[in-house]
Amino acid sequence: MNEEPIGVALSMLTLVPGGMGGSETYARALTREFATTSELSATAFVPSNAAGFSEGISEYVVSRVTTGSTTARRLGAVLQATISSRSIRRYMAEADVVHYPFTVAVPSPGKNQALVQTLHDLQHLDMPHLFSKPEQLFRRRNYEGTARKADAVVTISKFAKERAVHFLGLEPEKVHVAYLGVDTSQYVPNYGPREDFVLYPARGWAHKNHSRLVRAMEIVRVTHPELRLVLTGGGLDSLGALPEWVDRKGLVTQAELHSLYRSARVMAFPSLYEGFGLPPLEAMASGCPVAASRAGSIPEVCGDAAVLFDPLDVEGMASGILEADQQGVQLARAGVEHASLFTWEQCRDSHVLAYRAAIS
Repeated sequence: MNEEPIGVALSMLTLVPGGMGGSETYARALTREFATTSELSATAFVPSNAAGFSEGISEYVVSRVTTGSTTARRLGAVLQATISSRSIRRYMAEADVVHYPFTVAVPSPGKNQALVQTLHDLQHLDMPHLFSKPEQLFRRRNYEGTARKADAVVTISKFAKERAVHFLGLEPEKVHVAYLGVDTSQYVPNYGPREDFVLYPARGWAHKNHSRLVRAMEIVRVTHPELRLVLTGGGLDSLGALPEWVDRKGLVTQAELHSLYRSARVMAFPSLYEGFGLPPLEAMASGCPVAASRAGSIPEVCGDAAVLFDPLDVEGMASGILEADQQGVQLARAGVEHASLFTWEQCRDSHVLAYRAAIS
């Protein structure tokens, strides 16, 4: 006899469309993949400015909640969702599980519902100097506090799980790893000639390490003066003045990003910290050679299909970029094969296991 599908409410009321990087890609993929299994019956709950975000499952738009990219507007959304908790819970009442893909548990689940939290990383504990006191207090309550009381916690790498167990004292069996995926059907590998630029797709956050990358590229350009640096992502104005050989493209469409992956000589990923790190896999799926940081989850995600370097060593970073360029065809083929190991279907199945554990 078939089991009844698990009722899941995906509470995504802190979603800021276009402003949340890999976590947004992850949440959108869940809405798509959950529609493909009979094991789940899921509904997404989104703020008014994210209507239409869900790709496969039913969606409930909470008109009283509106998010924004500033800290004040995000806190405002949390407050709005908290004030409206009672009415929102009425629409979530049929769910067995309330899952928070963006970590912050608003509104809290009903008395008989399991709480599942996705904890993407604990960067505020590993790198506290990058966070203000208010930000640390917010994360202490909404990240750490929720994780401790959750029935199950989903993390996106073994590294993230290890940090959660280490810092928060969580029982390992409570923490479920669900690797992010790459839809390889959306990428066309290029094994042929590539253009004269190094690509870095990342928002202008401090841990993304843009300044050291620019210095490393200065070294690279001593022997390869034709190579430019192309930056994509939001918040790049915060980087200040940049050399004339740096193209600051800002936010680009998925089609534009895919084209850049297919064209770049190398995709550099010098991040100081990642809970997962999707861009290296997306580049690999496009046949783009990858030179990446040896920090956080990145070695776990890249395996042997990228050249790794110390993100604090500018000369080592430059050498890594040059080595990736020299190994172009070899890395391209290894990368395409490696990226195919990370699927959204597997990510979905890991969530089903976490939900079953949470309600058992």
